[in-house]
Amino acid sequence: MNGKGIVTTLDSLLQWITRLVAVNLLWIGTSLAGLLIAGVFPATAAALGVSRKWLRGDKDFSIWKSFIGIYKKDFLSANVVGWIITIAGIILYVNFQILTGNQGEIPFIIPFAFYPVLFIYFLIVMWSFPLLVHYKAKCFHHIRNAVIIGLSKIHYTLGMGVVLFSITYLSLGYPGMIPFFSISIAAICSMWFALQVFSKIDSKVSLIEEQEGAQ
Repeated sequence: MNGKGIVTTLDSLLQWITRLVAVNLLWIGTSLAGLLIAGVFPATAAALGVSRKWLRGDKDFSIWKSFIGIYKKDFLSANVVGWIITIAGIILYVNFQILTGNQGEIPFIIPFAFYPVLFIYFLIVMWSFPLLVHYKAKCFHHIRNAVIIGLSKIHYTLGMGVVLFSITYLSLGYPGMIPFFSISIAAICSMWFALQVFSKIDSKVSLIEEQEGAQ
């Protein structure tokens, strides 16, 4: 590689580092601005929305304006979906504590059935927000579609799960990542997997609409 190529590569790398840090800091700032309870979920949607733009080839836009615009636009719907997921997670956690504390008293079928429910829950956690960012639909439709896509595209689900687990593991091992990269890297990786699925779905829908229009 010649000197010009090295400079170009370094410039591109620095641009991506700057973008990722900017999104991460915006996520932290807007989460705190919403006192966490109302800010985390729209901030997550905004981080995914900005990542979606990058992955679709749009890089010449104001990260600040785009992030804040998505944050405001999806504020209500992101909080509805996020709090449904949070409350469901609390219920599952309480049930898990009850199961582990009363193992000898609870019928075998109950803990056996708990783990499929937990798996469905993780599908909803992983897919609901990418769906919310990419499609216009009611909140419960996003949750339902998260289960359908998560199960029908299980290889993408597993890939996304492995990547998110790895990012979480590295972030806990190296906490210095968290303020600058953890959320933004998780967002762009999640959205990459999601867009692999969504692009196929959108192509099929477009093909069906063209066929119906031709009839």
